[in-house]
Order: sequence, then structure tokens, then C-alpha cells
Amino acid sequence: MTSGAQPSQANITIDDVCLTDIPQIIEIDSEITKIAKPELWYSYYAPAGRSQPRWFLVAHEGERVVGYILGEVRAWEFGSPPCGWIFAIGVSPDQRIGGIGSRLLGAMIERFRPTGVKTIRTMLHIDEHVLMSFFRSQGMAAGPFIQLEASIDL
Repeated sequence: MTSGAQPSQANITIDDVCLTDIPQIIEIDSEITKIAKPELWYSYYAPAGRSQPRWFLVAHEGERVVGYILGEVRAWEFGSPPCGWIFAIGVSPDQRIGGIGSRLLGAMIERFRPTGVKTIRTMLHIDEHVLMSFFRSQGMAAGPFIQLEASIDL
């Protein structure tokens, strides 16, 4: 496929991540964030001692990874009932606008459904306009929690 060409939805499959997918996920994430984080992505692939259900999915076009999503059911933080959290989602910039992100989110929601959660959440930087637009287009809006932070000067 040439750069910028949109994939046919029929050519895209959503699968559980495999170890061989991780280098391509690192490449996509690095292209989006401008920071390579191989240790982080390999740690997501092989979480040790996880008690909550977690899913790491990829969108493939043939052998090529064109997107990924990472989600988990989290329970009871700060009085919140169990909900599905989206920790990461990314689509190769040359494959955007083709519905891949929507399909990845839909596949994650299908993983969440049998757990009984009724809400999905995510957190992103206020300047992440592309992600903000994507999540809003999927029906997400500000929730009942406010994120707070402080600098740690040691």
C-alpha cells in the first residue's frame, strides 16, 4: 500500500497482540509521540501478576500493524465502580480517517462487556486535539472525576 492510501475495512483484522507486533507498535507510537518507549510496550505485552482483566489488541493489514489499543477493567479507585479504562490507542498516521480507531475501540468495548462494566474512561493531555476529537466522535465526554496533579520537588 502506498503511503497515505486508506485501507479497505475488509483488509483490516483486529487481533490480540503478539510479541512480533511490538516493534511495529513502538514505531507507530514513536511516530505519534516523538518518543521511543520500547520498555513500556514490552512491559504491556507481558504484565506480571495482573489481577484485573487487560487486553492489548492490534489492527493488522496483512502482516503490517496499523493500530493498537490497550485497555483494562479497573475497580473502585476513589469510589468509582468498576469501569473499562483505555490506556493507549494509536493508529499509524498514514492510515487515519479509515475507521481503524473506531474498530479498535469497538473491539475493546466487546472485551469489556462480559465483565459487566457499564462505563469506559480514558485520560489524555488537554493539548491532544486529535485524540480528543476522536474520543468525542465516539460519544465520550467529560466525566465526573477531576484529575489533579502537583510537581514533586525533591
